[in-house]
Amino acid sequence: MLINRRTLLAGSAGAALLTAVRPRFARAADPLRIGIPTALTGPYGDLGEQARRAVTIAVDEANAAGGVDGRPVEVRFLDTQAKAEMARQQAEKLALSGFNIMAASIASGEVLAIGPMLERWDALYVATISKADDITGKACGRRLFRVNHPDAADAAVVMPWLATREEKDWAIMGSDTAWGRNSGASFARAAAANGRNVAAEGYASLGNNDFAPYIQKIAESGAKGLWVALAGRDAVNFATQAKQFGLLDKVFTAGVSFATDNTVKTLGEVAKGIWGVINYSSTLDTPANKDFVARWAAKYPGTAPSNFEGETYVGMQVIFQAVKKAGSVKPAEVAAAMEGATFDTLFGAQLMRKEDHQLVVPNFFGVVKEHEGTLKPVITMTVPAEQAMPTPNPECKL
Repeated sequence: MLINRRTLLAGSAGAALLTAVRPRFARAADPLRIGIPTALTGPYGDLGEQARRAVTIAVDEANAAGGVDGRPVEVRFLDTQAKAEMARQQAEKLALSGFNIMAASIASGEVLAIGPMLERWDALYVATISKADDITGKACGRRLFRVNHPDAADAAVVMPWLATREEKDWAIMGSDTAWGRNSGASFARAAAANGRNVAAEGYASLGNNDFAPYIQKIAESGAKGLWVALAGRDAVNFATQAKQFGLLDKVFTAGVSFATDNTVKTLGEVAKGIWGVINYSSTLDTPANKDFVARWAAKYPGTAPSNFEGETYVGMQVIFQAVKKAGSVKPAEVAAAMEGATFDTLFGAQLMRKEDHQLVVPNFFGVVKEHEGTLKPVITMTVPAEQAMPTPNPECKL
């Protein structure tokens, strides 16, 4: 049975061990042990819980089917609070205790702290949520992979969309993190390329509770459009306060990781009409995704997978298939099997690029509106994988 996480939280580490039901497996084999150093508390705690749900359903499904290549799958979660140094410490604990195929941290700074240590720990890491370009750019590594969309891929979607907008003056509100700054810079470049002006920029620290100074600056700038790069509790706090100050009624608002499924659920009508990059949606029209959404609803009644849940599930699909391809759970051998291979995912068959270890996937843009009686981000524009994913960064030296 699945061990309840609350019964195993211990000390500041907030450790939780989850072990799925083990049926009779096809052959005796070393288990596939997956470590998840992610934010289970703090400003990104909700995002970490989304990662946990996606990993759990993937592990449970694999074990119910006899394991991965006949191997039972075990998973251990450790809380990082989305702090880079804690993420490095927790990832080291996981790796050295045998859970050395890891995934699903939230903040990009966490992955950037883990990446340089992977070979020393004899570990492998697959990013499923973190967006900083450096992860598959100048900070890339032989044991470091990413399945989700980097910021540059989001910028590739923003560029054609922004050309359709009439607003000339824009403001940027972002997280003071590697990802938030990346997104702000990417939007500024897209704005300049489209003849738009960035009238104001603001970057708030993770866990900020008072956005009034930023909201005032945006209002005073005269901007008619607003680009937001905030996630989790920060996104909810900003949107709630911006609505209270009347900003969202006066300024056209769009963003990335801002109007996500769970944020929309929390904000309700406040989120209606907000546009943004949609990296994954439960409304994605592929046979694999339709089947996944149905299985998700059976596992978690009354819910549909969020963008972070969908992309984290894709990460698990890639890990499982790479282990089967390698015939091994040794990180170096799994990494070799992953590099340059094509994987069956919720998006279809997708290539893990050899040059930078980035999964090449399509990207989407859309708006929050009613869909089958529920407010959610709905895709209105699709950019094919070969156009959505920028070419490998030459700074990546593998």
